[in-house]
Parts: sequence; C-alpha cells; structure tokens
Amino acid sequence: MLFSKRYLLAMTLGLVSGISLIFGSIVLAERSESKTEALPLEELRAFSEIFGQIKRNYVEPVDDKILIDGSIRGMLASLDPHSAYLDPQAYKELRIGTSGEFGGLGIEVGMEDGFIRVVAPIDDTPAQKAGIEAGDLIIRIDDEPIKDLSLSDAVQKMRGKPGTDITLTIIRKSETKPLKFTITRSIIKVKSVKSRILEEGYGYIRISQFQAETGSNMQIAIEGLKKENKTKLKGLILDLRNNPGGVLSAAVEVSDAFLEKGLVVYTEGREPESKQQFRATAGDILNNAPMVVLVNGGSASASEIVSGALQDHHRAVIVGSQTFGKGSVQTILPLTEDTALKLTTARYYTPSGRSIQAEGITPDIELESVKISDSSLSDTNDFIRESDLSRHLVNGNEEQGKIKGKKQDKKTSLAAQDYPLYEALNILKGLSALAAR
Repeated sequence: MLFSKRYLLAMTLGLVSGISLIFGSIVLAERSESKTEALPLEELRAFSEIFGQIKRNYVEPVDDKILIDGSIRGMLASLDPHSAYLDPQAYKELRIGTSGEFGGLGIEVGMEDGFIRVVAPIDDTPAQKAGIEAGDLIIRIDDEPIKDLSLSDAVQKMRGKPGTDITLTIIRKSETKPLKFTITRSIIKVKSVKSRILEEGYGYIRISQFQAETGSNMQIAIEGLKKENKTKLKGLILDLRNNPGGVLSAAVEVSDAFLEKGLVVYTEGREPESKQQFRATAGDILNNAPMVVLVNGGSASASEIVSGALQDHHRAVIVGSQTFGKGSVQTILPLTEDTALKLTTARYYTPSGRSIQAEGITPDIELESVKISDSSLSDTNDFIRESDLSRHLVNGNEEQGKIKGKKQDKKTSLAAQDYPLYEALNILKGLSALAAR
C-alpha cells in the first residue's frame, strides 16, 4: 500500500496479527512540522545515566537497540492502552488489516490491568466457535502467565501457523473458576455484512466489523432484502453487537445511508489536523422506515459512532446494553519505511457533542443478553382459547388462523435462539405500527 504525503486515511486500529484488531479508526498522517517544545534536560540526563548504568553493570551485555526500543515502548504504554510503537512486523500487519482476511483466532483484544481483555470474538471464527465471549480476561497462553506482558508481546504469542493449536486460560465473571479453551488457528475471512428477512416486511442486517467495503456491501444487502420481501420494508434491525469497530469511513458511510443530512461524527484534538467533521448526504435508503440498533458491551468505536449518530438524529431506537466506550482516534506517524508511531491524537464526539470515550452509548431501551429455552416459552401457548372449545363458532377465517399459529411458532423459535433479537423485533413492529397510523 502506498501512502502519499499530506493524505489522511482512515484505517482499522490495532495490531492486525490475525489475533488482534484493537477497535477503532486510525488516521495515517505525515509527521507534523509544528514547533517542537523545549526538551526536559534534567529528565533526559536521568535517562542517559540509567542507560549507562545498565550498559556497564547489568549481569549480561545488552544491545543498544533493545534498550532504546524498550524505552520507546514503555513511554508509549504509559500514555493510554492504544498508543504504541509499531515495529516492522506490527506496521506491516496494520497496513493489511482492512482486507478482511488474516491468520489467527479471530478475537479483538485490548489490555486491562496487565491482562488481555477480549473485546469481542469475530463472527464465524475459531474463537467464537470455541466459546470465547466478549469480556473474557485472558490470563494464560499455553499455560504461560501473561501478566505484565505488553499487548503486542501477548499478541505475538497468540500468533501461529494455521492448523496449530493454542490453549487460552480465561477468567469469566459468570464462572467461579478459570476456563481453558483449546483453539485451532486458521485463516480468518471476515464477511462483515450478513442479512435476512426475520418476518414479512422486517429485515435484519448484521455488521460484524467495519471494513473498507462495509458501507457499500450493506446497501447491496438492503436492496437484496427489498427484492426478497417483494414490497417495501416496514422496518430494519441493525445488529452491531460484539462489533469492535474498524474503518472510520465505513462507519460514516453506514450512518449516512440512513440519514438525510447533518453531522455524523466529529473529532477534537490539540492539532488543527485532528479536528474533523463528517456529514451525511441526502437520501435515506429505507425511506425513513423505523429502525432498531442492537448493541452491547462488545460494540466499540465505529459501532458507537453509528449508534450515537442514529440516536442523536432520532433515526433509530438503540436497544441492548452500554457500549464499550472506545472514543479516541489514533494517528499513525511513520518513523522509517518499516516502523511507525501509533499515537492517540483526538476524541470522537457524537452529533450532539457527547464524548464516547470511557462512557460509550447508553441504549434508549436497556436489555440484558439472556438466554431462554423453548420450554420456558411453552406457557404462552398453553392457554385454552375460544377455538379450543367444542362447538365453537367459526368466523370463516380458519385457514388464516392456522397461518398465524405457524408464525407464532417461528417467533417462539427466535426467542429461544436470540432473545435480544426477538425483543428488538417486537419493538420494531411496534414502531412500524405506530408509524402506519
């Protein structure tokens, strides 16, 4: 990939090792020519003295490059969880991270208290199929403790040849003791957009990650739903649960598809280049049909941009639980041809001026991610109705009644498979009925 000077490019944030994409957007930029602040001479003298003491007195000889690289990494790690030094391997992986295909486990991770926190497993990947969940805390990799390892070092340990196994030991809030998962590494091919008709007139779009083509792929999927439904859609559910983010431009494009005008998101930082505004263009692909957006604690960054924009413009009802709260922008500053600095340079704000950082998006309707069984729903079908009574009067619509009964069975099945989605569909049908009056 070629990077031209003075060109800002929104990219997926993180160490795309095949294991980790730390949610968000990155701006690739030329190094600023702004005035350099005075150097702290006393602190630099202390650094030089410590460097010399290590070189002279450490039990084994230490290469200068190791000491310098370690100093740089420690300096950046002291700032925030997302600023980092990108060595040649990490920088290379970052630049290929928006392709939607990479090797590894398929989990999005970040650092927390010296351990690795799973932000979200990616749909249809080994990690998700093995049972890894958003919020899991990884404490061991192949029985080796990872406490106090850097994020990049931990990710490096999780990398490996497709077909090889890795064992992760995790702590989960709902469990009383650590859990072990043995996962086989593979090539991860992420299909960011999936769609289907839930019921006649009601569409469903699932975005698992924001890639460069996600916006256009979503619009193609919606047009496909319209054709499949044969009439205009009465409403749409946009599922952003466990979506850790990705490309900023894709988040803006997805939001724009449902908005006629106005601000989508803006960023604020210290440098003039970090202050940007992104606005919607005319045209709503749903012609203002009702929308419900599903979110949870694994919805981060780009997902929060979309949720915040649609919420602030009163275009959709946000349903689920509080989102992750990743509201910062990272800028990639190339140092050499194959190394770079990833530095947090700005914060995201929703159209109304809310900061996403460390707070996230609060749903309009809070909904716990619970699971229920078909048996727990059976009571709703066990009532004796007029039609069950012997010699009941008929109304001439018996066939229609049978059809409705089948639809109820389908709804019951959806409730057992995905209860939050079931509730979102009920909310959407209520909005559609209200809009039709």
